[in-house]
Amino acid sequence: MIERSAAALLDSLSRGEMSAEALTAAFLAAIRQREPKVRAFLHVDEAGALEQARAVDLRRQRGEPLGPLAGLPVAVKDLLCTRGQRTTCASKVLEDFVPPYDAHVVTRLKQAGAILIGKTNLDEFAMGSSTENSAYQVTRNPWDLERTPGGSSGGSAAAVAAGEAPLALGTDTGGSIRQPASLCGVVGLKPTYGRVSRLGLVAFASSLDQVGPFAHDVAGVARLLEVIAGHDPRDSTSVDRPVPPYSQSLERPVKPLAIGVPREHFGAGLDAAVEQAVRAALALYQRLGAEVKEVSLPNSPHAIAAYYLVATAEASSNLARYDGVHYGHRAAVYDDLIHMVERSRGEGFGAEVKRRIMLGTFVLSAGYKDAYYLKALKVRRLIRTDFDRAFQECEVIAGPTSPTPAFKIGERTDDPLTMYLSDVYTIGANLAGIAGISIPCGFTGTGLPIGLQLQAPPFEEEKLLRIARLYERETDWHTRRPKLV
Repeated sequence: MIERSAAALLDSLSRGEMSAEALTAAFLAAIRQREPKVRAFLHVDEAGALEQARAVDLRRQRGEPLGPLAGLPVAVKDLLCTRGQRTTCASKVLEDFVPPYDAHVVTRLKQAGAILIGKTNLDEFAMGSSTENSAYQVTRNPWDLERTPGGSSGGSAAAVAAGEAPLALGTDTGGSIRQPASLCGVVGLKPTYGRVSRLGLVAFASSLDQVGPFAHDVAGVARLLEVIAGHDPRDSTSVDRPVPPYSQSLERPVKPLAIGVPREHFGAGLDAAVEQAVRAALALYQRLGAEVKEVSLPNSPHAIAAYYLVATAEASSNLARYDGVHYGHRAAVYDDLIHMVERSRGEGFGAEVKRRIMLGTFVLSAGYKDAYYLKALKVRRLIRTDFDRAFQECEVIAGPTSPTPAFKIGERTDDPLTMYLSDVYTIGANLAGIAGISIPCGFTGTGLPIGLQLQAPPFEEEKLLRIARLYERETDWHTRRPKLV
């Protein structure tokens, strides 16, 4: 039961072949069995999940109208506010924070009848690429427990891969959905900036953050995106555009189909097994009738530098609120107000968050803002222009999601620059505000998943999902599951 896709489970629920309570209990049992090894969840709401499931079953028995995800468990990244449940952002600063309201996407999940099964682990405040920066625990990759699941949404990706939840929500600021999806062998989508409301998403970098879905397959991602996408008047960055019926058009081919392959994405640092799998995926697209052509994103080599100026500057501003005065951790011992703020932030934040706050504060300081931050914004504009030009020649841009398969836990913690390069292929989509998806496209010789990234113009998620489904329909990579005893 727990290895089936979200769409298959929803069909079984609607036909009465299983109850929502039985399905939820099966996933809770899997969590109890597998969590000691995987550590994907920070909090599991067993009693609440079963109560929600029983309520769905009762409504179904009465013949009442049900939402599109009725009875299906969904895991939520612990960066999204949940009323009455702790939302820690995997940080000591928010260890005891219980939001008085739900994030917009959580409200949408409840309206759709989804069962909120628990909150997943992440890099503290979504700052990281391995989920090793959590203040509470290190999440492990279900395909190899000695390796990371990627980050920052590593808990959500690992929960889906391990069969602990059929669907999960993550957030993507520089690759934090697509990179862990690639490393865990699942499907993960970063919607266009503004496609999904950010209300109730605890901010890291406000002009880059976007909420998105994880699933075993493209159909699951499409179903979850249908629920969470759409205009929210409470979020000024939410775009008022209709939400297409993503799941209903998946099987419709895209013709003509031209796929652009950036020459800049196949250079130094790309693992040979990853390149081989991605090239094979592109060859399959060709056999299916697509035109595969080389394109150029000439400013992509500057994306990492631009991102770590823009993102850290916004993080410095957003995280200034955690001062021990209004809310969040407050030091127990201090001399005066300034000392209290210093100690509270020093005790509450981890090393990576401190690093990014200091870098962001520096690049916004007098004498450096023009030289660094404003220059990074100009480069960001050039990166968007590169994508706009490339999309004049093709429907989607394809390439590796991550330059390497999953790396070992602890392997990059002492080398922040190498860690940052984990997102070298994903960051551009965030800077440009476009849509991107990672789908499984193979395995290394040692059994580690490899992801293919497809990127599309703004608000072209429907076309992006159809093109991803075209590949998925011809392969079985998405049906494979790790062996967790």
